[in-house]
Amino acid sequence: MKKYKNILKNREDAAEQLKGVIPMQRLKDEDWKIISVSKCALEIANSIRTKYKNSIDILFSEAVMAPNNSECEIARVSESEEIVINEKLVSAFNIQYDYIYGEAHRKHEEKILSYIYQYRKGLPFQSMYNEIVLLVDEGSETGLKFMTALKTILAQKPKAVYIAVPVIPSDVLELLEPFADDIFYLYNIDDYVETSLYYEELEKIDEDRIEKLLGDKNEI
Repeated sequence: MKKYKNILKNREDAAEQLKGVIPMQRLKDEDWKIISVSKCALEIANSIRTKYKNSIDILFSEAVMAPNNSECEIARVSESEEIVINEKLVSAFNIQYDYIYGEAHRKHEEKILSYIYQYRKGLPFQSMYNEIVLLVDEGSETGLKFMTALKTILAQKPKAVYIAVPVIPSDVLELLEPFADDIFYLYNIDDYVETSLYYEELEKIDEDRIEKLLGDKNEI
């Protein structure tokens, strides 16, 4: 674990290094759609795009936490109400599916819809039918954000879906590989702890910055 601590300076550094493993000429020529799976990763998505005219957006999702543990994510729901469940945790804690679906609906109504109105002026997520999509995040503890995004995007019948992530746990990489056409990463870590450990600085992105990036998402 120690050898990976602070291996990345910040999100800009992570994006610059990712551009060394992403086929950037293809990204430009094939007009890949760059989709952040978290608000914080929008900076990485924007930096990957650089001077190109590829569009960027966020696919919103929210975690469903265990009923008796507010820090244990057992499922995730996307803005299209696709749900991905951690079956092992649900089985281990004997959690009822009615609870998961109820919480997922509540999170969609109370959280995700407010994000859509705030950041996308109420517009739905653009269809990725027959598009080439690059899903981006700054890291991945469990893979649930990526799995939820993959389930949502794949339902729209894209031409291809790729993933770009600076740091990723080995087991999550193995989980995601069958569903993505390729995964571009910098570090594949066996004993992954939490994403912030691998960055020297990982500041929270403020609301104004998110709104600016999304407001300028199709403009260079």
